Amino acid sequence: MRKSLVKIAVVAVVAFVLAACSTQQTQSNQQPEVLTDYSQIACDEAPMQDGEYVCQRPAETDRLFVSQAVEEEIVKVGKMLTNKRLAWMFANCFPNTLDTTVHYRKRDGKDDTFVYTGDIHAMWLRDSGAQVWPYVQFANNDSALKSMLAGVINRQFYSINIDPYANAFNDGPTGGDWMSDMTDMKLELHERKYEIDSLCYPIRLAYHYWMVTGDDSIFDDEWLKAIANVLKTFKEQQRKDGVGPYKFQRRTERQFDTLSNDGLGAPVNPVGLIVSSFRPSDDATVLQFLIPSNFFAVSALQKAAEILTKVNKNTELAKQCTDLADEVSAALEQYAIYDHPEFGEIYAFEVDGFGNYHLMDDANVPSLLAMKYLNPEVIDNDIYANTRRFVWSESNPYFFRGKAGEGIGGPHIGYDMAWPMSIMMKAFTSDDDAEIKWCIEMLMRTDAGTGFMHESFHVDNPKNFTRKWFAWQNTLFGELIVKLINDGRLELLNSIELQ
Repeated sequence: MRKSLVKIAVVAVVAFVLAACSTQQTQSNQQPEVLTDYSQIACDEAPMQDGEYVCQRPAETDRLFVSQAVEEEIVKVGKMLTNKRLAWMFANCFPNTLDTTVHYRKRDGKDDTFVYTGDIHAMWLRDSGAQVWPYVQFANNDSALKSMLAGVINRQFYSINIDPYANAFNDGPTGGDWMSDMTDMKLELHERKYEIDSLCYPIRLAYHYWMVTGDDSIFDDEWLKAIANVLKTFKEQQRKDGVGPYKFQRRTERQFDTLSNDGLGAPVNPVGLIVSSFRPSDDATVLQFLIPSNFFAVSALQKAAEILTKVNKNTELAKQCTDLADEVSAALEQYAIYDHPEFGEIYAFEVDGFGNYHLMDDANVPSLLAMKYLNPEVIDNDIYANTRRFVWSESNPYFFRGKAGEGIGGPHIGYDMAWPMSIMMKAFTSDDDAEIKWCIEMLMRTDAGTGFMHESFHVDNPKNFTRKWFAWQNTLFGELIVKLINDGRLELLNSIELQ
């Protein structure tokens, strides 16, 4: 009887938190303008009022996009979770992309959605595709949400056709901070760091949207032009016929913000793999065949081929996708695997086709750790299992462990700064309940009391973190909680006692 009363009390507390998140009253840590400076939302301890957690979402009138289906999911999950702190964090994080980054409108009669990354007011193809991904599952229950998602896909195809070598775009031909970069900049571009994954995430999102909704209207002439540009770019960056048209240099004190060899990067042997000049972190590669991104390209090309065959009836373009996917896959089998003296056969992070291997992992997705999450159908399970043990160990130079937490980071931030994204990927790719619970508890302990995820935190002091407003990591945390519940792990989440 006592346990029942306690459970009722906890549910009541959760209901209070959810009600607070729906209120139209502006909280004291928010500004009344529609475009609130969300980067200012932070505190040393969890925000409390009368002993209860205070919602950290913007006031209802300040939210950029509202999905009824997502709001209903927040309420449903909140009622299911008995840990009031976890429920509070979920309610803050899951809608963060919708609340603070989505700009939906019509362009030439088509749905069009521009998505900020958070505190940087530009649209990354990678980030935007990942940010809205977990909302696709609710699209059939919310026509407005469905239109917004179609708008993201339309905007991504449109952006690829402006420049398939660009990773981030402005909301129009406005110019920006990096116009002085020594590359073929355009006013529409925020940044022109060529990354394989920037061309893969839009295909992944469009395929998923199509699978869930059945809506194939997004696969129009813009799509056909975009996939032709993707194929052209990938083939150029196999570098079989020379180095290709892309160069990049920047005047900077950061080594990883520019490319060596007059903007071409380190030499590669043209063995069938695809060059990625930059990593998903926007840092330059050391050896330019980035293995996690090449696996992602195989997956994306296979999905594109299916779309082209079933929707567009374009068997010629579909065959080009399939042939390239097969070629890259064969090259990965030959060049991506390293026989490690401790872990056995593992996937290298980067190679050059000359027999050189760069052994590490970076927290940003695609990563070696995230391959089981992102594209499990194209990797070897045994080699991945060995790789997973390697990357979460001191053998990975960018794995950090401290008094407060541990995880994978990268040179983008530097020593001792672990990324919550890596902890989430460890949970996403785990089948071990104890390990998943450990990951969730660490995420709860290292939010610095803000109720949000951050780009990175110091493993000895989580109050030392980067990026107060990073929508991808926030929404990813919500995606993880929803997935765990859908996978039947609610009892695991409710066994967490950390408050």
